[in-house]
Amino acid sequence: RRYDVAQLIEGSGGMTAELSSALSAASTLSEIEDIYRPYRPKRKTRASAAKAKGLEPLAGAILKQEKNSPYPADMAKGYVNAELNVTTPGEALSGALDIIAERVSDDACIRKRLRTVAAALGILVSKAADPCADSVYTMYYDFKEPVKKLAGHRVLAIDRGEKEKFLKVNIDLDKTKGLNIVYSEFVREGSPCTDAVRQACADAYSRLVFPSIEREIRSSLTEAAGASAIKVFSVNLKNLLMQPPVKGSVVMGLDPGYRTGCKVAVVDPTGRVLGTGVIYPTHSKARADEAKEFTKRLILKHKVSVIAIGNGTASKETEMFAAGVIKELGAGAGVSYMVVSEAGASVYSASRLAAQEFPEYDVTLRSAVSIARRLQDPLAELVKIDPQAIGVGQYQHDMPQKQLDEALSGVVEDCVNSVGADLNTASPSLLEHISGITPAVSKNIVKYREENGAFKSRRGLLKVPKLGPKAFEQCAGFLRVPESENFLDNTAVHPESYDAALSLLKLCGCTKKEGAAGLKEQVDGIGAEKAAQKLGIGVPTLNDIVNEILRPGRDPRDGLPKPMLRTDVMKIEDLKPGMELSGTVRNVIDFGAFVDIGVHQDGLVHISQICSRFIKHPSEVLKVGDIVKVRVLSVDAKRQRISLTMKEPSGNGG
Repeated sequence: RRYDVAQLIEGSGGMTAELSSALSAASTLSEIEDIYRPYRPKRKTRASAAKAKGLEPLAGAILKQEKNSPYPADMAKGYVNAELNVTTPGEALSGALDIIAERVSDDACIRKRLRTVAAALGILVSKAADPCADSVYTMYYDFKEPVKKLAGHRVLAIDRGEKEKFLKVNIDLDKTKGLNIVYSEFVREGSPCTDAVRQACADAYSRLVFPSIEREIRSSLTEAAGASAIKVFSVNLKNLLMQPPVKGSVVMGLDPGYRTGCKVAVVDPTGRVLGTGVIYPTHSKARADEAKEFTKRLILKHKVSVIAIGNGTASKETEMFAAGVIKELGAGAGVSYMVVSEAGASVYSASRLAAQEFPEYDVTLRSAVSIARRLQDPLAELVKIDPQAIGVGQYQHDMPQKQLDEALSGVVEDCVNSVGADLNTASPSLLEHISGITPAVSKNIVKYREENGAFKSRRGLLKVPKLGPKAFEQCAGFLRVPESENFLDNTAVHPESYDAALSLLKLCGCTKKEGAAGLKEQVDGIGAEKAAQKLGIGVPTLNDIVNEILRPGRDPRDGLPKPMLRTDVMKIEDLKPGMELSGTVRNVIDFGAFVDIGVHQDGLVHISQICSRFIKHPSEVLKVGDIVKVRVLSVDAKRQRISLTMKEPSGNGG
């Protein structure tokens, strides 16, 4: 932009050595725009109209503020010109002051000083457009906060309230302070013209400069809040996608509903559907009993160990129903349940992708399958859903959509590549997020697998149509083939490093079959740097190879806390202040975290209740999926609000 502005000023014939130095010294985009402002093509203004009437010389004479200057009103008499539509000295003087006001407004030094002061001392004031109107923005109907202290979530909420015409918002700055900055640059005492220049400066400040600075500050607040919200969303999404899978379990998914019933789907440990059905546990007693018997039969037939319940409509009743079924089956059955977020499940189930995956099931049964699978392997299932529909952001619709999409796509790709994918079981939706694999190539991989059987090695990828050597180089290290004769095909070691890995085993006296036995000790004995040098690789690559050989097929999610499974249900009415509970962090936002404590309604741990030390953001301590111990502070059953604390109780109430 600096170069563009220099070219534009040069083209207008206005470039000077002083301007060139100022442009080189400018450190922000705002400063560059301030320098360009006087040379920018302007729409018709009061000043441009006055210039067209020949009043620029009068403005210049007044602005000089010479000690022996005539009074402005006397000078203005010489500029009365009927042809130019200047009929009185008053009109001439008014036009000259408009020209001075615009010159003041275009002054880069004034704008920079005012911007700095307004950012440091300005107060954002929010008032109700209609104090009687009921809205979700009532807390901002009479709200003031220093600009420098405003939290991002407040900025986005206020912006939305203003957009929806519930709020009137402005930046308040001590006018005397602002005017003194303008006066200090333009007003010279002791001239007959001083008062006229002071008047033009006051007009410039109120009409032109401060409204412009106010817009800039509001815009920068919104931009910073959007960037912060995107960061929070990205962190939450990563933690949600990286939640540990429930491996090796047969899972029953329940998609709750009242009128249309509760949809049931049972999936095996690989996600294959074993059985489906629709039950009506919230209808008559007869239908509820029928639902219970059907569910028990399905659990026993397929050896279900976990029930995943969607958290949407009728979730509370379905949770109570599931807890009842588990109780009747008895502890010996080893069945537990978990409520999972069904955000995005309906979007996915109605999508073309779901129709291709499950052409034989209707939309509602697809949702039940998705709910079961997202407990089994959150990453593999959630990649099928638009990240914005997953429900771990705040004000995502108010953020710059392009930056949001880019950030979230990057998070999904990072997570998928970090975990890797089984080449013989991964869906096209998962494969397309692997580096080097396009959506078209991901479909080709699955098609090749279906037509030719399971891949026997990573090298088999090179037979897939449209997957060339370059794409292979990018994707191979992220794809696993557990069935391969080469055990390195089930690690994150890239084929390019296979020779180094095998040479390492030879160097340490290990065979391929033994693999890891004593490998780390052998490398430590030789010395990492010396071993790396002998193999012609770097120490970080050596460490990666050792770690992968030690744990082939390792999943970075395995070391994370496992999901909390329950066997009984609580109601919000059961909660009492002081009760201690364990819960799962469902969402982390600027002002706190929402925790699922097993009562259908998530409780809020305000940022001030997360820990005893000061933290700037809840994400410093918490992340989505964390299992935490909380204490109930207060419960409002009517408004379905639960306040929680993570602080240790103390004599003064903690």
